[in-house]
Amino acid sequence: MIIYNVTTKVEHSIAAAWLAWIKEEHIPDLIHTGCFTHAVILHLLEADDNEGATYAVQYHAESKALYDRYIEHYAEGMRKKATNKWGDKFIAFHTVMQAVN
Repeated sequence: MIIYNVTTKVEHSIAAAWLAWIKEEHIPDLIHTGCFTHAVILHLLEADDNEGATYAVQYHAESKALYDRYIEHYAEGMRKKATNKWGDKFIAFHTVMQAVN
């Protein structure tokens, strides 16, 4: 299992709308690519929230090949859609992990 983790700090002014968008549009779009089986949204509790709320969204892929397919064919477009919608009111960074249970 590959976990594509996107951690995002979202300005307070858009936090509620951004969270609704993640749940209702962005995650369904990523799942629709066929590269991920599901996603989990986490709110970081011990993060500095002075400048905004911090969330981690973990997208689960069954293989590295599926993750690679997402990066090659879909990632740029999905990131561009987020930037077009929210501008500079968020900052995100990405990590890739492998489950080792």
